[in-house]
Amino acid sequence: MKREGEVRIPSGCAIAAVISKDGNRMSGQKIYECMKPMHDRSNGLGGGFAGYGIYPEYKDFYAFHMFFDDRDTRKNCEVFLKERFEIVKSEIIPTRKIPQITNEPDIWRYFVTPLKSMMEKMQTDEKEFVARSVMKINTEMKGAFVFSSGKNMGAFKAVGFSEDVGVFYRLEEYEGYSWTAHGRYPTNTPGWWGGAHPFTLLDYSIVHNGEISSYDANRRFIEMFGYKCNLQTDTEVITYIMDYLIRVKGLTLKEAAGVIAAPFWSTIEGKSDPAERERLTYLRTMFPSLLVTGPFSIVLGFDGGLMALNDRLKLRSMVVGEKDDKVYIASEEAAIRSMEPDAENIWAPTGGEPVIIKVKDGAY
Repeated sequence: MKREGEVRIPSGCAIAAVISKDGNRMSGQKIYECMKPMHDRSNGLGGGFAGYGIYPEYKDFYAFHMFFDDRDTRKNCEVFLKERFEIVKSEIIPTRKIPQITNEPDIWRYFVTPLKSMMEKMQTDEKEFVARSVMKINTEMKGAFVFSSGKNMGAFKAVGFSEDVGVFYRLEEYEGYSWTAHGRYPTNTPGWWGGAHPFTLLDYSIVHNGEISSYDANRRFIEMFGYKCNLQTDTEVITYIMDYLIRVKGLTLKEAAGVIAAPFWSTIEGKSDPAERERLTYLRTMFPSLLVTGPFSIVLGFDGGLMALNDRLKLRSMVVGEKDDKVYIASEEAAIRSMEPDAENIWAPTGGEPVIIKVKDGAY
């Protein structure tokens, strides 16, 4: 039996991302090819991607990407969807058979729009209606799972190494203005299709390298507001926290970062700007249960941009690079060089300080 310290876990997991600030669309092949230099950060128990701007012809509809255990489960779920949504198009998500990816479920996508009559009945707005519907399927319909639910974006994930997952989903056939990627090395949760990253809700997606020691406190708080953490991994809760802080509570991206990676009280007290000191004190006081502790580096994808963030002690690696209108983010510089050999301004963000990149208004 190997003892602690004799098993190599290379800072667990690999993350990567690229975005065009001009809104230029890029093939998904670039993002899955860049995961090859970080192969040893994963163990084959999960890989995945999120692409933004990939469905321009259906940009006004929510794209539900779904796993089903069998045909009967899919048929039952479609009955539920038809009660709440107009289904504009439904189809099997194209994949290619490769020996590295096995035991795949039925993988479908649905382009839908909520029925106004149902939203009025539930007395809720469109996004809240979609979020509640996703939670209901994932919590109550055994064998059915919505793993992506945003507009003009989609997640693609599986059990396998990330570069194989990209080939499996034929990502070279998609184009998006931003992409995120994840290679998983689960240390205390199972490897299964739904537990692979990214985790998504509406337009938000999260890829994460690290471990959340505050998971129980974070989960108990967020579940008071209708979210359900049932995907058997700690990362899921970060996605719901960001949705709650930004969409529900109306915080800015920087403020949300100041909640989940809040500075130490001593750091706050040392701020020379009284307004900044007051703002940080307010965020720590109002949302103490949403402070995420433990080592992490994350990339948040959202409609029109990306945000990269380390824990406040920077216990997980993350580097950023630039070239022309592109910004690259990865666990290792090698992955950035794979996407852009001539990348410039390679730097490592400070712990707890968000790196926020947005596409120019109207560019996509």
